[in-house]
Amino acid sequence: MRPTIDFEQLVRSMGDAVVVSDAAGTIIVWNASATRIFGFTEEEALGRPLDLIIPERLRGRHNEGYEKTVASGETRYGTTLLRVPALHKDGRALSIAFTVALLTGVQGQVEGVVAVIRDETQRFNDDKALRQRLAALEQAAARATS
Repeated sequence: MRPTIDFEQLVRSMGDAVVVSDAAGTIIVWNASATRIFGFTEEEALGRPLDLIIPERLRGRHNEGYEKTVASGETRYGTTLLRVPALHKDGRALSIAFTVALLTGVQGQVEGVVAVIRDETQRFNDDKALRQRLAALEQAAARATS
């Protein structure tokens, strides 16, 4: 027998952020991990556009892609991890990674988009520091052999 699952409890208890937006890009679900990552409370996020967490320079491209996904009913980010910059409530830059799932109505039309998001800011910064250190070591090695 299959256990009964309380999906609201599942979303609330996840360590990754779960953000659901409707077809227009308005936030309709925002879990505690989204609050932890982005700084906005559920009350502050619900009913707001996704622009809330998208850097201004990327909003046009994001909105264009979002509209195309909703219209076509297709996304390549259901299984492919997307890594992008994001914004915290206090204005600092974040690096996030996420996948999405499309929620469809009875006629197959997209009615919402679910994003499962992880904060990768520390990993991004660590990788950047390692790349910079490697470049410095390569330059030092090149100078030593010249």
